[in-house]
Amino acid sequence: MRVALLTREFPPEVYGGAGVHVEYLSRELAKLVQVEVHCFGKGRSSPLVKHAYGTCDALPSSGPAVALQAMATDLRMAANLDGAEIVHSHTWYANLGGHLAKLLYGVPHVMTAHSLEPLRPWKAEQLGGGYGISSFCERTAVEAADAVIAVSSNMADDVQRVYEAVDPSRIAVIHNGIDPAEYQPDPRTDALEELGIEPDRPTVIWVGRVTAQKGIRHLLDMAALLPNEVQLVFLAGAADTAEIGAEISARAAALRASREGVHWIESMLPRHQVVQLLSHSTVFVCPSVYEPFGLVNLEAMACGLPVVATAVGGIPEIVVDGVTGYLVPLPAGGEGLGEALSHRVKEILGDPARASAMGRAGRRRVLDHFTWGAIAARTVELYATLI
Repeated sequence: MRVALLTREFPPEVYGGAGVHVEYLSRELAKLVQVEVHCFGKGRSSPLVKHAYGTCDALPSSGPAVALQAMATDLRMAANLDGAEIVHSHTWYANLGGHLAKLLYGVPHVMTAHSLEPLRPWKAEQLGGGYGISSFCERTAVEAADAVIAVSSNMADDVQRVYEAVDPSRIAVIHNGIDPAEYQPDPRTDALEELGIEPDRPTVIWVGRVTAQKGIRHLLDMAALLPNEVQLVFLAGAADTAEIGAEISARAAALRASREGVHWIESMLPRHQVVQLLSHSTVFVCPSVYEPFGLVNLEAMACGLPVVATAVGGIPEIVVDGVTGYLVPLPAGGEGLGEALSHRVKEILGDPARASAMGRAGRRRVLDHFTWGAIAARTVELYATLI
């Protein structure tokens, strides 16, 4: 079986959970079927990559019309997919390419719903008029796809609610996964020493992009309410817009000025360093207001960390409340979320034995339910029903 995976992100250009998903899924799928990856950006060294597509010089590379770049890339992708038996696209950036390949070559199109554009209205701040284009690309693809993979049961419900034209029989729930050999407790401390982080201090850690979706403002509200002896390690990825980047950087600077032990790291650290930081923290916090799955919670659990997270999207399918951490309901409008998170975080910080037990339970849950090998096998089973 020859499978073409269409994606914006592929290593080393990975900035979000969808990119991590494609990285590991492609690796495991390649053990079962013939895989060729079509991705955005520069050429890759991976033998799985068939084509990488740079920007189109005839189109804008910034501003709202940058969404046209994605459409142009999708056109080029579709032109190179003759011979594929299954086309599998990820995110709106590549969904239209999968849809066009279905029309051109009569092959089944599978798309994975990592998120839904109508449920991310803040994207209009980032894309402007391009948000209408991203929404068009997604709707066109999802309504015509032969199968829609939802990364959580909650996401499956959202697909049916937002896109009523999609027959429920075409939706399959296949969770995201984790590599437990790569994400596991690391006793080394060299990365902490390099970054000036104290390994034996009670530590709260967060990893995510600087965007409204990830609840970044609620995270900083929470941080201001934690005891001064608690170390805060925040690994902040790229900001959605320059405006939110400037706002959050200013708030982070004010937090650093008000207390010690604040490590606001605005760079994409190598994965092994992230694993080490997770391994030496006390609790992971996930304040997201929209999270179709929440892969970062699995990464923390695999490293033996208890998780305090908002009970949104697919997160309740990952975190077992009171067992592997705590789930915090999202208040209307998000009002008071930072305070609610701080209460649960302080509970864990105040009970080291409970924290350790939750961390062990979290890793066991990862091993039992969320390995990439099992997820790839379920994906191939789905492919087989379409050919």
